[in-house]
Amino acid sequence: MLTQALSQWIAGLQAEHIPMEVKRNLRLLSLDTFGCALTGTQQPWTQAITQWALAGESAGTARIWGEARPRLRAADAALVNGAAAHAFEVDDFHNAKVHLGAVILPAVFALGEALNARPERIETAIAAGYEVIIRSSLSLTPARARLRGWHLTSVCGPLGAAAASAVLLGLDPLRTSWALGLAGTQASGLYAFTADGSDSKRFHPGRAAHAGVMAAEMAALGLSGPTQIYEASDGGLLSTFTDEPDPDQLLAHLGEQWHAPQTNFKPYGCCGSAHAHVDAALALRARWRRGGRVRIGMAYVIERQCGYAYAPGTALNAQMSARYAIAAALLHGAVLPAQFEPACLGAPEIVALANAIEIVHDERHDQLYPAHFCGWTEVETSSGMMERVEFLNPSGSASNPDRPAAIRAKFAALNAPVLAGANAEALQTAFEHLDQTPLPALLDLAARPAQ
Repeated sequence: MLTQALSQWIAGLQAEHIPMEVKRNLRLLSLDTFGCALTGTQQPWTQAITQWALAGESAGTARIWGEARPRLRAADAALVNGAAAHAFEVDDFHNAKVHLGAVILPAVFALGEALNARPERIETAIAAGYEVIIRSSLSLTPARARLRGWHLTSVCGPLGAAAASAVLLGLDPLRTSWALGLAGTQASGLYAFTADGSDSKRFHPGRAAHAGVMAAEMAALGLSGPTQIYEASDGGLLSTFTDEPDPDQLLAHLGEQWHAPQTNFKPYGCCGSAHAHVDAALALRARWRRGGRVRIGMAYVIERQCGYAYAPGTALNAQMSARYAIAAALLHGAVLPAQFEPACLGAPEIVALANAIEIVHDERHDQLYPAHFCGWTEVETSSGMMERVEFLNPSGSASNPDRPAAIRAKFAALNAPVLAGANAEALQTAFEHLDQTPLPALLDLAARPAQ
């Protein structure tokens, strides 16, 4: 049984089972996620979710990141912090087409704070959560599931958050399977947000974190969940969310092959599927004849997801638009939060260029994506010739040897407005020693002074 075998692994996972390379990668990725969340707390969509959570303020066992004291129950804190981490589309993602840190870190830190969990248990829970989300998505054959309209972060996130929470709660294999079952029955998340640029995408990681924490806590209290949540022929994940499941991906080399180190970080504030195209556009920017032709080549899934005609609207609408991202890269030399301010979203020059970009369906990329988030951009130079740059993987991928330094630089740049310099440096050190740093001490470093 797939669910039973996965539950046995989760319940038996110990810190010493996790390779040091995996731990080092997860510490960097956790720093990145935390930094994204600290700068996302004031976005209007995060504030709306926060107001909902605070309306039910009760036991106060977990805090909203950046605050000095716990105010929320663990599941609600996970919801708020997950939304904050995903608030501006700069949080990490895996080629399994899932965002990871924005689901797992909020779940683990919220429940870990409520339980006063040991640092090494915190790190073990993060590792379990990352692995379960990725493997769950891979088993659904992510490109196929995406074409059915599913947002896989929201579908697979609850299972990863439940796995991480089960580790923190010390659930036995049976109750771990209940937690996965209760999480899986909450799996959902539709891509309809691209139709109008709505805020629901920001909600998805937080809701996944909330669902996973709640599922594990309820399982600990004795509420049973489906013990065949993956493999059930009627209503199991594999039979429901995709027409081409690959169940072997769930357990293949489990505990020996770790997928977390291949997680990508985001140097740009747009959909990760367009990052290779942005990299290429930036590489060509100096040679592009302003007003000249621009073409981009992409897999069919990316074209459907990100290739729509651009019309000024919300920041999300622009962040999911490959056309807008490439136009911003060529005109501004950056695709960062400043490029998604209202004045930029509707600037005539950027709107015109975005919609003049020619999208080419590259059938080669259909075979490569999503194992590789590949893409090419082609521009007309001052000589009238077309010049192309193509990338197999984006600059934020694990194949980039400069990734650790880039993540640290991103954290410092994002959080300069919200953290004192000494605290920013101390936080980086705390994450580098995540298995030794008490969680309350880490969270205190991010606490803003009382107003």
